[in-house]
Amino acid sequence: MRWIIFIIFYILVDLYAYQAIRAITKNNIVSLAYIIISLLVLGNFIYQFVQPNPSGGFTGGRGYALGVVLAFMAGKLILTIFMFGEDLVRIFMASYSKLSGSSSSSFELPERRKFLGQIALGIAAIPFLSLLYGMYWGKYNYKVLKYVLYFDDLPSAFDGYRITQISDVHSGSFDNHEKIKYGVDLINEQESDIVLFTGDLVNNKAEEMDTWKSTFAQISAKDGVFSVLGNHDYGDYVQWESDAARIANIEDLKAVHADMGWDLLLNEHRFLERNGERIALVGVENWGAGGFKKKGDLDLAGKDVAKEDFKVLMSHDPSYWQEKIKSDPNHYHLTLSGHTHGMQFGIEIPGWFKWSPVSYRYENWAGIYEEFGRYINVNRGFGYLAYPGRVGIWPEVSVIELRKGSKPA
Repeated sequence: MRWIIFIIFYILVDLYAYQAIRAITKNNIVSLAYIIISLLVLGNFIYQFVQPNPSGGFTGGRGYALGVVLAFMAGKLILTIFMFGEDLVRIFMASYSKLSGSSSSSFELPERRKFLGQIALGIAAIPFLSLLYGMYWGKYNYKVLKYVLYFDDLPSAFDGYRITQISDVHSGSFDNHEKIKYGVDLINEQESDIVLFTGDLVNNKAEEMDTWKSTFAQISAKDGVFSVLGNHDYGDYVQWESDAARIANIEDLKAVHADMGWDLLLNEHRFLERNGERIALVGVENWGAGGFKKKGDLDLAGKDVAKEDFKVLMSHDPSYWQEKIKSDPNHYHLTLSGHTHGMQFGIEIPGWFKWSPVSYRYENWAGIYEEFGRYINVNRGFGYLAYPGRVGIWPEVSVIELRKGSKPA
């Protein structure tokens, strides 16, 4: 039934988009090419999704088929809006002429329709080309975003301490070793004191890391690399032959973290010490609002961490910050999250404007937020999922410098 609804919707949109093409040109070769391309895009999409997919999700051919459909549909929806709107105007004008007894046929204006089709086609090209760009170049357009945060109670020994945060690797989606190696090199080039990974190493299965483990094992920092699990790391989005197989997958993934030299925090903490002073690094398992996995336990993770200790917390889903962390009496100074990917699509002018459809789902979805003197950074993600690309919201490496004192005016 879902396939039938999708195909009907696709055809209806296509019919209106086709009107724009016919309004611009009556060339039969152009019309035939349009029809053939539309059928190929739809046929490939259906073909990819009826093939066996043991790894689950939108990987490989499925991902690209989805991306191409999204690109074409985005453009055609714009064409549809323009042509449907013009049809409504024509209907209104025809009805008015009939009711008024006028014999005028001014509502039949082919030149106006041709001009409107040209305008619609020009506007439709923007999302169409943007989504294609995002698939082939945007998804590896890594950005290093740097922040300086001030805290009056930061231990003096950690003044100037630098944290590099990465999140949402989703290794099962990767297809270019050279680009991923470039991204890992970019992480190491920051020469931070510590690297923190905030979850979703894979899409579904630990084996997705088999060809990428050696690359990510190269990430290093003076105080080490620490990590937590994200919702995808539990393997909940794929069918397992047994519950034992699912549990074995989680254990295999934990072993991957260890093999890479990453210290995985499972509702626990570590103390980082310098010159007789310390800060607490706390890591919770995933906790997400709605139907997402809820294994995060802040009370357990922060057990034996004193209220006066300076704390950095890793929590994959930023909704846990809104639910509990920001108001917790134990005072968590800085929380690092990911999960949203910034929806991999949006408009962002640094320092001026930031928007993505995901902003209607998550209050904290990208960048630094502050409430009650406590901060959260939501990393836009290193990888990508489902749509195999990024448009406007680029893959991110966050670098956060901790400074003692008050923020300069």
